[in-house]
Amino acid sequence: MTSTSTPPGLARFNALQESAAHAALHEVCASTAWAKRVLAARPYTTTDDLYAAGDAAMAELTTADLEEAMAGHPPIGRPKPGDPTSAREQRGMAGASEELRAQMLELNLAYQDRFGHVFLICATGRTAEQMRDAVAERLGNSPEREREIVRTELGKINRIRLARLVEEDA
Repeated sequence: MTSTSTPPGLARFNALQESAAHAALHEVCASTAWAKRVLAARPYTTTDDLYAAGDAAMAELTTADLEEAMAGHPPIGRPKPGDPTSAREQRGMAGASEELRAQMLELNLAYQDRFGHVFLICATGRTAEQMRDAVAERLGNSPEREREIVRTELGKINRIRLARLVEEDA
């Protein structure tokens, strides 16, 4: 492909000053290492190239890098106030009953006690019940297994956020 066939949103991302592109990538994923790796591979010709770079960067994250990335995510059921991204991603919790919200809070706290970090799931398109059931099930995982699930879930979240970053009319 030639640069003239690069999708407009991706071309806009490619043209950003390095500091602005880094800030945009940091909004996608709070891991500095991830953002630097994705930034270093610019310019991208296709969105698939961008997604592949994001996936490759995710696969290379250390435990500390993963912790940094997770720290950028609010607990399920408690999106960051004033943050449309976390509110949109956690939309499935919006209509949850007070009972389900209380269950989610209790499960989130148990998860954090067990694993030392926020419960992370790609919440987009999931119901409150599905998220509650997922955290309850994942509480039984070993820390090693859970770390790999978190890596996979972060990868899914990053792809959704990258797609939004390079939307044509963003």
